[in-house]
Amino acid sequence: MELFAAMERDDYEELLFCQDKASGLKAIIAIHDTTLGPALGGTRMWTYATEEAAITDALRLAKGMTYKNAVAGLNLGGGKTVIIGDPKKDKNEAMFRAFGRYIQGLNGRYITAEDVGTTEADMDIIHQETDFVTGISATYGSSGNPSPATAYGVYQGMKAAAKAAFGSDSLAGRTVAVQGVGNVSFTLCKYLHEEGAELIVTDINKEAVARAVEAYGAKAVDPADIISVQCHIYAPCALGATINDESLPLLKAKVVAGAANNQLKEPRHGDALHEMGIVYAPDYVINAGGVINIADELNGYNKDRAFKQISKIYDSITRVLEISRTSGIPAYAAADRLAEERIALLRNSRSTFLRNPHHAISRR
Repeated sequence: MELFAAMERDDYEELLFCQDKASGLKAIIAIHDTTLGPALGGTRMWTYATEEAAITDALRLAKGMTYKNAVAGLNLGGGKTVIIGDPKKDKNEAMFRAFGRYIQGLNGRYITAEDVGTTEADMDIIHQETDFVTGISATYGSSGNPSPATAYGVYQGMKAAAKAAFGSDSLAGRTVAVQGVGNVSFTLCKYLHEEGAELIVTDINKEAVARAVEAYGAKAVDPADIISVQCHIYAPCALGATINDESLPLLKAKVVAGAANNQLKEPRHGDALHEMGIVYAPDYVINAGGVINIADELNGYNKDRAFKQISKIYDSITRVLEISRTSGIPAYAAADRLAEERIALLRNSRSTFLRNPHHAISRR
């Protein structure tokens, strides 16, 4: 891999390789863009097949965080860390302490949080070395488990998508097919059930399915069948790439709105949804509740304030879908445009400030 060419392609600011032989730490911190503020993005621990695969993932995820934070209205840029290793076997305190020191060395340019393969407990260890970490234990003034916040944001975004598709944001009487019933989507099902939606659920974890059936009167189906059930809304909440060549001909929903990341296998599948007249709530817009929630910790966490901001995901989805409709472009492209315009506006205003000598501040 030609690293500078890869960074130049999507204008990354920094790629940092972190190594600590004693603890086994091998980490890559990617900072994509800090125009809006310090880069915020989680730390993922995964058994990558190659170092190149780890670098590619870090870069991809960092750029995704730039766009997510921008559309969410946060004054934060995008970054991400990947730690190469098996999260079930390779973790140790020294590893996360060493990683925390690397974050501290960036002096606030990058703020981390938990992600796939890392936990609140891991963030607590990092916190022993740096304050530039969120998602730590509530005993440190943190917001705790981000799942309820993510679920609330998806619920708000789903209502906005329903309004665009059906003319009303009421979900009462709507059938929602939920793919995956983990922590986020179980809470999402609670919101949907309380509003009077009919639920169809699936998961490879049979206990999770049984829990949703008992709590919310959901109908259970086989994982292979969830995409083709008769429903108003399909909510992908587990695996990515469930919108693909095989699933699109089977999809009967008029709305796709869920918590999963990377729901489109390729951008062209978002083009296909647009051509089919299916309303799509772009994943990084609708599932931003968790990052909005942890970002509030930077100001001293206040749940009411955080959830008020999360409720604005309704407005973000509405705006994305309006851009899609009026410009005749797919929803995912409309979301990208919204993010890029916000970043460009601030970048231009900063450069104007720096060029104008009347704005100069005397330090004498």
